Amino acid sequence: MKNRVVVTGMGAITPIGNDVESFWSGLKNKTVGIGPITCFDTADYKAKLAAEVKDFDPKLYMDPKAAKRMEKFSQFAVAAAKQALDDSGIDLSQEDPYRVGVAVGSGIGSLQAIEREYKKLLDKGPGRVNPLLVPLMISNMAAGNVSIQFGLKGKCINVVTACATGTHSIGEAFRSIQYGEADVMVAGGTEASITPIGVAGFTALTALNTTEDPMRASIPFDKERNGFVMGEGAGVVVLESLEHALKRGAKIYAEVGGYGATCDAYHITSPAEDGSGAARAMTEAIKDAGLEPKDVDYVNAHGTGTHHNDLFETMAIKAALGDHAYDVKINSTKSMVGHLLGAAGGVEFIACVKSIEDGFVHATAGLEIPDEGCDLDYTSGNGVSADVKCAISNSLGFGGHNATLLVKKFVE
Repeated sequence: MKNRVVVTGMGAITPIGNDVESFWSGLKNKTVGIGPITCFDTADYKAKLAAEVKDFDPKLYMDPKAAKRMEKFSQFAVAAAKQALDDSGIDLSQEDPYRVGVAVGSGIGSLQAIEREYKKLLDKGPGRVNPLLVPLMISNMAAGNVSIQFGLKGKCINVVTACATGTHSIGEAFRSIQYGEADVMVAGGTEASITPIGVAGFTALTALNTTEDPMRASIPFDKERNGFVMGEGAGVVVLESLEHALKRGAKIYAEVGGYGATCDAYHITSPAEDGSGAARAMTEAIKDAGLEPKDVDYVNAHGTGTHHNDLFETMAIKAALGDHAYDVKINSTKSMVGHLLGAAGGVEFIACVKSIEDGFVHATAGLEIPDEGCDLDYTSGNGVSADVKCAISNSLGFGGHNATLLVKKFVE
């Protein structure tokens, strides 16, 4: 018998709020966290907008000396993990540290460190490169720093699947608890890639919207969509076996019911044109939960705002849910926070949990002009009150990675 797995804590650093309640309030109020890039001069760049985290102070979450030995993506991860652990009420001093693990991924790691130290290399020679460049830069240091900060000695992994990283991380943590490898997992994603090379690279790929109107920049499923907006932040949750959570009297937000993961094996950036890979990930998650497509009330779509993604994901939802696809509520959290890349799945999973808890599905902000190929209910206009018993969250990453998590209302 597999262990049941529940969500007992959540933490978020996002472009619309640096904690879960601020983030959720922003989503409910259609707050768009997109604006001109402030961290570097964009005069020579076509893409001038991003969804930056505002007013983040790492000293609120960790020792200042520790913060100095972390790049921003790791700081975001530690901050969100601290929030999630505090929210869970878990007393780590009473836990076997080898039964508490970490699965926090980053798609890229620190582009800031690479840019900064490469300039030193060119200007001053190899002897001036920071000795800590590699441990500052590499993407697994988000998980490593979370483990170090909180003394978590169990399974510690960093899943790297581009934009599916956060969802895969939570899914693999879910599996680890199901099969008894851990009692508790701290899981999610983090990213901080709004840098000159990051923005230049995605622009050269023609992936970014180059409008200078923040309200029309991230408009998933809209006929005028023309690319995504870079975001940053972290979303981290505490998962526990149901037995462990009940034993310590934890507050349970929701239950993780299923996880599906596939690959398109098609193209390095484009999803499969028929949506078959993403559809299979959804089907597998629903099957894993022992449910049927008709049981799904809400889909938090990957919804990037690129032409191919939104069209092919729509086809995938139809393939996975059949006629029921026209009855479910669908939205894109990216319409307000931009695309958090490796962190996207983490914050979007939290949005699903909050939708179940509050009985509310937030709007897809900026969706104004229907597209003939995108003909489902993407929650345009305002958010709606709804009894959400079962939600699925999709993430699709470059390389063809597809991941779906199913989360449902907890019933003991």
